[in-house]
This record gives sequence, structure tokens and C-alpha cells, in this order.
Amino acid sequence: MTPADRHDYLGEGLLEQHLAATPWRQASAWLEAARERAAAEGDVPEPTAMSVATVDAAGRPDVRTVLMRFFDPSGPGFVTNLESAKGRQLAGNAGIAASLTWPAMYRAVRFRGTAHRLPEEQVRDYFGHRPWGSRVSAWASRQSQVIEGREGLEAAYARYAAQWPDRGGVDDVPVPPFWGGYRITCDEVEFWAGRRDRLHDRLVFVRAGEGDLDDPSAWRVERRQP
Repeated sequence: MTPADRHDYLGEGLLEQHLAATPWRQASAWLEAARERAAAEGDVPEPTAMSVATVDAAGRPDVRTVLMRFFDPSGPGFVTNLESAKGRQLAGNAGIAASLTWPAMYRAVRFRGTAHRLPEEQVRDYFGHRPWGSRVSAWASRQSQVIEGREGLEAAYARYAAQWPDRGGVDDVPVPPFWGGYRITCDEVEFWAGRRDRLHDRLVFVRAGEGDLDDPSAWRVERRQP
């Protein structure tokens, strides 16, 4: 490694007195700041890109990146093919971890908890507002399954596109029976803020009782060493 490979983290950090009262309020503030930075500077692409980690049947971790499509006091949520690797793994072990990372801002938010299936009504409502091409591709792709070459994927897409042409309606393409989503019920939410000399700030909301992400009585805060 050369000196040019090293980069000091020049973030603002995060002190306890500046931390919001709940993980929902803190995460919402950081997410909004990331969206504003993406629009103004262009160096925070896909601010809702979220790494999601699950565990397979052999106990081995697996991670991939999805888009956080929902975020409210009940937790972050995402959509997926339920027969994908993550869907199969969550069916066997609902434990899950996820993170939003914005390197240009020296910030990250980490969620740990349990995955719960989204209600079908919420899935249908969201699916209808996806672009027509994305709805078609949800049928064409048997996510995580092996396929011989790209031609098979494109042929499947063409087949479904012909079956359900774009007429501009939310009901043009039905929701696949194998498609849905998950909400993360959090036990921990960590806010990581990069600092010089690797003396980063890590403030963690740890569940202390019943309640959602915006219930102050449900959480206690602890600082962890970087």
C-alpha cells in the first residue's frame, strides 16, 4: 500500500449532545442530508442504497445491495423476489443486518434486527408505482437462479412485455406471486461518523423496551469505540 492509498476521514463527527432523541429522527436527518448532497454535489449516488446481510442454512453470512424503498418509525424496508437467495435465507433465519453508507459524507447508519414480510396490500401499492419496465423484469428474472447467457433473460423479458404491454396504468402488470418485501424491526441502530486519525464516533441506540424507532422510551444510547 502506498501513501496515496490512505485517506484521512475529515467528517464532522457526532457527539451525544447533537444526537437526536430517537433513531428515527437521527436517521431521517442524515438521510435527508444525503439526498440534498446527492442533488447539490453529485458525489452521493443512490443515497438509499442499502447493504443487506442474511445468514444461509450453513450459518455463513451473505450480503448484497438493495434500495431502501420504505422508511418510517416501524423500520427500513425493501422489496425483492421472495425466492431469491435472501428470501430463502430469511425464511430459515429472520435475523438481518443492513447499512446505509455515504463515504463522501463520512457517515453510515447500521440496522440490526429481525425481518418481517410486508403486507400484501403495501406490496401491491408499491408495485403499481414502479416503472412499467421494472414491473416486467420482476416477472422475467428468477432472481439468484442460474441462467445460461443473457439471451435467456432478454427473451423472458420480451415474452412478458408482449403479454402485458405498457398502457400507462398501475394495473398493466400484475404482482408476481413470488415477489414481496421485508421490513426490519430493529434491535440496534448505529450512527457512524468518520473522524481524523480513525478516532471515529459510534453512537448506538440499543433497544431497551417495546416501541418503534420514534419512541424515546424504547431506546438507550451507548458509545462504542471505533
